[in-house]
Amino acid sequence: MQQLPLGVRIPDRAVFESYFPGPNVQAVEYLTQVAAGTVVPSEAHARAARDVGTQAVTWLCGPASVGKTHLLQAIVAGASKRGRAGHFPLTELAPLGVGVLEGLNSLDCICLDDLDRVIGQLDWEKALFGLLREIQERDGSLVVAAKAPPALLPWSLPDLGSRFAAAAIFQLHELDEDDQAKALQLHAHVRGFELPDDTARWLQRRFPRDMRTLYVLLDTLDEAALVAQRRLTVPFIRSVLKE
Repeated sequence: MQQLPLGVRIPDRAVFESYFPGPNVQAVEYLTQVAAGTVVPSEAHARAARDVGTQAVTWLCGPASVGKTHLLQAIVAGASKRGRAGHFPLTELAPLGVGVLEGLNSLDCICLDDLDRVIGQLDWEKALFGLLREIQERDGSLVVAAKAPPALLPWSLPDLGSRFAAAAIFQLHELDEDDQAKALQLHAHVRGFELPDDTARWLQRRFPRDMRTLYVLLDTLDEAALVAQRRLTVPFIRSVLKE
């Protein structure tokens, strides 16, 4: 993948195929088109976006652990096949200063994570405004992620907030219990092993039901199973966790 030095390395498994969409199918389908450069917006959205210059902007929002970062990284993985793309988590990069945005206009696809980390700071918003204009001029793509939609954030530059509000906005939703189990099994399959139904349900009952925690736990247990040359069964997990 082609990325700027400040871009964060994308995990090999951060692709669309390893993301279980559940109730977020429409968002995933749209983002797949963004990555491929084949988005065809609705006539109404295209007209509204054209008016403020945000035809190529997509906004993802939702609580933690719904997969916003995974999807941004999947976009970069796909977009890198046709041009230059990068994923930039602002929670990590913001302490370096607004200068981290310099040079991003040379990319064909920019994914800014944790945008709400810098909203309300005038210097950052001015830089974002400039970046938005440059992306429009170059026919590039900008995808951003935040916990809330643009209308609920405390903008220092109201015009910037209005421009983002005219973007394609997708609210990502948490998975229900059945979809969580399917997502865990997909995650296991991507790692090269199978997760029995009873094991997935046991993990859900015993641990916090946010996908980030469950994925990390599953990765840890998989590594233990590889070392022990055992299948990932409930009795084995209990022995690992010393229950």
